[in-house]
Amino acid sequence: MMRSDHLVEACVNHFAVNVYVPMSMPRRLFVWLVAQIKHVLPPTIFFFVGFNLILWTKQLILKEHGIDFSGFFTATFAALLIGKAVLVTDNLPFMRRFDGAPLIQPIVFKTAIYWACVFVVRIGEALIHFLLSGGGINDFPAYVVERFSWPRFLSIQIWLMVLFLVYVTAHELNVLFGYGELYRLFFRWRSTEAKRTRRERIRLLVLLNRLTEANPVEIIADRSTPEHQELVSILHELASPPSPSAAR
Repeated sequence: MMRSDHLVEACVNHFAVNVYVPMSMPRRLFVWLVAQIKHVLPPTIFFFVGFNLILWTKQLILKEHGIDFSGFFTATFAALLIGKAVLVTDNLPFMRRFDGAPLIQPIVFKTAIYWACVFVVRIGEALIHFLLSGGGINDFPAYVVERFSWPRFLSIQIWLMVLFLVYVTAHELNVLFGYGELYRLFFRWRSTEAKRTRRERIRLLVLLNRLTEANPVEIIADRSTPEHQELVSILHELASPPSPSAAR
C-alpha cells in the first residue's frame, strides 16, 4: 500500500508541478545524442534482421541453381540508411497528424510516408550510380524506362512496405501501452497464466490515456474532483503487483 501511495503522490506532483532544471551545453548535447541513438536503434535492428532474412531466402533460391550470392554488407548498409530515414522523417511536423485518430490511420499513414521516402532515396541512389558510370542527367529518364530493373526494384519495395507495416504497428502499440509494456508482455509475463492480468493492465492503461486526453491537468490534479479520484483508483490498480504465479 505504501508503494501505491508513493506512486499516486508522484503522479499528482508531476501533473501539478513542472520544474525546469537547467543543464550545461555538453550535458544537453550528450542527452540529445543518447536520445537520437535510442530512436534510431529499433528500426535499424528490425530492418537489419528483416533484410538479412530476405537475402537469406534469396540465397537459398539461387543456391539451388548453382549461383553464389552474398549481400550481408548491403543489408547492413540498407538497415542503417532506413534507420536514419526513420529518424529524419519522424521529426517532420506532419507525421503527428493522425496521432489522435484510430490506430489504423497513423499506422497506414506513417507506413506510406516511410515507404515513399525510401522509394525516393532508392531512385536517387540509382541516379547517382548512373551518373558515376558516365551517364548524363538528361539520359536518366530514358534509362529508367528502357533499362532499369523494375521487377527487382518493386519486389524490394513490396517487402519494404510489409516490414514498415509490421514495424509501425509495433511502434504505435508500444506508444499506446507505454514504453516497456510490450517487452513485459512478450518476455516477462507467462502468457498461459497471466492473460487476465495482462488484459486488466491494458484496460487500465487505455482508461488512463482517455482520462488524460479528456481532462486538463488542473482538473486531474485537484483532489476534490471525480477525475482525480479516478486517477488515484487507476494508479492503485496499476501499482498492485501481480500474483507470484502470473509474473516472473
